[in-house]
Amino acid sequence: MRHLVLALSASSVLCLAIPKTGEAGAEEIVRVGVLKFGTVNWEIDTITNNGLDEKHGFRLEPVVLAGSDAGRIGINAGEIDVIVSDWLFVSRQRAEGIPLTFVPYSTSVGAIMVPDDSIAKTLADLRGSRVGVAGGPLDKNWLMYRAVAEDRYGFDLAEETEPAYAAPPFLAEKLKDGELAAASNFWHYNARLETEGYRELLSGQDAATALGATGPISAIGYVFNEEWAAEHKDTMLGFVAASREAKELLASSDAAWDKLRPSMNAENDAVFHNLVRRYREGIPSRPIAEEEADTKTIYLRLAAIGGEKLVGSAKTLSPGTFWSALKDAQ
Repeated sequence: MRHLVLALSASSVLCLAIPKTGEAGAEEIVRVGVLKFGTVNWEIDTITNNGLDEKHGFRLEPVVLAGSDAGRIGINAGEIDVIVSDWLFVSRQRAEGIPLTFVPYSTSVGAIMVPDDSIAKTLADLRGSRVGVAGGPLDKNWLMYRAVAEDRYGFDLAEETEPAYAAPPFLAEKLKDGELAAASNFWHYNARLETEGYRELLSGQDAATALGATGPISAIGYVFNEEWAAEHKDTMLGFVAASREAKELLASSDAAWDKLRPSMNAENDAVFHNLVRRYREGIPSRPIAEEEADTKTIYLRLAAIGGEKLVGSAKTLSPGTFWSALKDAQ
């Protein structure tokens, strides 16, 4: 028997027996780790609600996680098949001998937000200000903003501002309370702020472009073990196909979003419609080889700033970080 694992914490799990793929009478199962209120649930629900998993030859099993760390532990332990993470994590794991790989999920990478009436027009205007940072000092958006500030204005944001590292919802509230001059936050928190009198000072995508990217690059993707995917190649390709079909539906159908709205926690119509707009803007559309080439460029800058704490021994993007089977299929 194989086990479905519901991660309760980084060290505590609840196991529920499910049939192992390949057993007599069993169908192929893909266990996807998701946070309880994460935006990935919108796509997962769209897949299951529309039978896109069955259409593409597998059964999707969402696994509710207590946090991102629980997902990373679960994927490395083989208790979850797929999680959502970034290419920095995948590259570092590959450098350490763990054969994880990555398929782009979303190009929405967040932004530095300021009030509409802020005098700040560029990163240079944040000198001496208190700036909130979601994701900690090694968050890739924050590192990109630091690189842009260094290139364009000759200063280090981390040294000439007062960074306040905290959880995304806390930072959003502190920005609204006026305790922060700006906040680097994740896209769905920013989508809400945009309906309340706040604007982007610099987006993650604009920062990536300034650092050499030729188009949008995915901030996060579906992450899985390459060896497992080789054993279940048709199933994993089916999962990617179902994901893309769900994105196509969400890109074109307002009715599909109406079905999701009860689980989106949108406070009002303005927030709901802005979440939909921003999600749609983040749907990847480039060939994976192009994304990989740009990601390699950005990785070098992040590695230079974040150092070993960020990338470990992987000074360049590890070969195989982007799933080779998908590149071959394209």
